[in-house]
Parts: sequence; C-alpha cells; structure tokens
Amino acid sequence: MDTQARTRRRTVEGIVTSDKMMQTITVLVERTYKHPKYGKYIRKAKKYHAHDEDGTAKSGDLVEIAECRPLSKLKRWRLVRVVRAGAVAQGTVDFTPDVAGGGA
Repeated sequence: MDTQARTRRRTVEGIVTSDKMMQTITVLVERTYKHPKYGKYIRKAKKYHAHDEDGTAKSGDLVEIAECRPLSKLKRWRLVRVVRAGAVAQGTVDFTPDVAGGGA
C-alpha cells in the first residue's frame, strides 16, 4: 500500500456540539463558498460523528478531525487533536443564576 495515499486524507476543523456518547463526539463544521452565479459568499454547516478514543474533547472545543475507514454506521471521522478548549472548559462562562433579574 502506498504510504502517501494514507497521509492525504481530508482534515477539517469544527466545534464539538455533543460529547454525550461513549467514544463519539459530534462536530459542527462550517464552510464558506462563493455562489457560482451571484458571487455572494454562502456559509454551510454540517455535523459529523467522530471517534474520540480517550474522551479528550469536550462540548465547545475547537477540534481537528480526519477522514478514516467506517467505524460504525455514522462514524467515518476520527479526532486528530483539540485545537482550542471551549469557553465552558476554560471556566470563562458564568452559570450563576441572576438573582436581581426578577421572576414570575
């Protein structure tokens, strides 16, 4: 088997939207492309299921995933690395309830 063919697998970056499954994360990947007729840039998003062996990626993280052989019915991607930890993981999001906000 040619070793160069294995290194040319597609890699994309996206945000982890779910890490609730065992060894599986859901990654939202956004791409932009130019409309062929009107020239306007359009954003398109797609969700991929990726294999996370050690459970390192958490919800909100920016991760890099790569194509691989089919691992299950939906999983065709694997986690390469966590590029940046998310806001929830870093502790920058404050989840304290708003006391002065009033209520019903």
